[in-house]
Amino acid sequence: MAVIAPRDFRKRMNRRKWEGRAFYVLCLLAITVALAMLAVLLIYIAVKGYSQVNWSFITSFPSRHPDEAGIKSALLGSIYLVIIAGLVSFVLGVGAAVYLEEYAGRNRFAKIAQINIANLAGVPSIVYGILGLEIFVRSLHLGKSLAAGGFTLALLILPIIIIASQEAIRAVPPSIREGGYALGASRWQTVWHLVLPQAFSGILTGVILAVSRAMGETAPLIVIGALTFVPFTPDGPLSRFSALPIQIFNWTARPQAGFQEAAAAGIIVLLILLLSMNALAVILRYKLEKRS
Repeated sequence: MAVIAPRDFRKRMNRRKWEGRAFYVLCLLAITVALAMLAVLLIYIAVKGYSQVNWSFITSFPSRHPDEAGIKSALLGSIYLVIIAGLVSFVLGVGAAVYLEEYAGRNRFAKIAQINIANLAGVPSIVYGILGLEIFVRSLHLGKSLAAGGFTLALLILPIIIIASQEAIRAVPPSIREGGYALGASRWQTVWHLVLPQAFSGILTGVILAVSRAMGETAPLIVIGALTFVPFTPDGPLSRFSALPIQIFNWTARPQAGFQEAAAAGIIVLLILLLSMNALAVILRYKLEKRS
């Protein structure tokens, strides 16, 4: 074994220290540039659209005149889409996670399903739009309706909810299950009364964060034929609809300065909704974990 001289050892240690400091500086520079660009973008949007955010803007329908344009139909469309997508994906996602973690075991089917779910979580959103167009719009004859849009967004966030629910269920200590079995409870009773209540905070957080992503999606809704100009509110699941991201996209394509300000105001409203949902996820997780 070769012996390293003390002088050479100190040189190597000094070089490693400098390399570590250089890497730290590069990482700090990267995050500083990213945050600075984000801050500039947010400040630009706030300055451009702050004056347009008022009650009249929220309660008015879109218009061909910039000073009369509002987001009422698009905002309600986004809320209805999120409700449909959240309910469908919650039921299917949690059910799939419970099956994979508590019933399927480690057989070949479970492994194949797990690999496919992980792959689907990284598929571009426009692919889900094409899938929703073929399944819900054409095959199931739902048309370009609110239900088709909600189901498409549910497919989009379903893999994320399954993975988040699996992690939450997996984090429940095995002793809780063993205690339930020792008291004579069946597997379903143990899962329903012991495992799910302990994992519910993590499941709910994953669902809210996934739904927040669905609220900001535009490509799948454009593919299935969502409208860009809707001067009415949806009156049912089969009604035509628009969404807030699509309305913003429509305004940004207009050359008038008034529509650019309206688009910035719409972005502010959308950011407020997304931040509120993320804050709700954090608060609910904290309270549920504290209670459990």
